[in-house]
Amino acid sequence: MDTNTVLYILNGDETLADFLFEKQLYVSIITEMELLAYKNITAAEEQTIEKFLNDCIILGIDNKTKLNSIDVKKASNMKLPDSIIAGTAISLNLPLITSDRQFKTVTGLDLIYYEK
Repeated sequence: MDTNTVLYILNGDETLADFLFEKQLYVSIITEMELLAYKNITAAEEQTIEKFLNDCIILGIDNKTKLNSIDVKKASNMKLPDSIIAGTAISLNLPLITSDRQFKTVTGLDLIYYEK
């Protein structure tokens, strides 16, 4: 899941929550960092995010992910964190659910585009 997907769920998006219900959820370490690094995040918000992330598999960056992320960055105009999120999904052959249109430009990415 991309960062925006997690935020939609945490903010009560029932359509998305129903779609993901009883599925194993994966997030990149980048998504985890983005969620927890928000400026002015409250202790309660941080606790809610951490509780949600405890139910997810957090994916790190191995060599294959690094190389795929570099390829994504070279082939697109994406920011490096988004390139790493896409590279992670590609490396593990996992679909990426996002509302960020820019991911539509990534070749080889199994994309689930969620239009809010």
